[in-house]
Amino acid sequence: MTPNLVALVDLDDESSWRKALPTAIDYARHTGARLHVLSIVPDGMFKMTVVAQLIPEDYEHRLIDDARQRLAMLVKQHEVDDVQLEQAVRFGSVYKEALRFARDVDADLIVVGAHKPELKDFLLGPNAGQIVRHASCSVWVVRE
Repeated sequence: MTPNLVALVDLDDESSWRKALPTAIDYARHTGARLHVLSIVPDGMFKMTVVAQLIPEDYEHRLIDDARQRLAMLVKQHEVDDVQLEQAVRFGSVYKEALRFARDVDADLIVVGAHKPELKDFLLGPNAGQIVRHASCSVWVVRE
């Protein structure tokens, strides 16, 4: 059975994928794993009642379509012809959707980039930390 690898990409933060995505591609290339490159559109803005009333109904779909296009361009920039690759975009809480997606594809490994923690990360916990704590598979944290 082909192993499944999930690489989490934040399209708005190059440090989330600059080292992690090439690492995931190289790992998939050498192991024959199927690589799922996942980007998540955060839903934080939609949870604020005042702001949510001002957002057009189709805005979520436009954000997701834009993310799909941007993800396709990012993947195209990397040499992945010899890797089984699938792209996915989800909408919601970053770490919850990452974990849900990993379960959906029966992931064997999640690759996630991490930056140097800031004070707010110690108080709230970064997405990478949440994924590491709650994943049902192994997690490879690639430091920037």
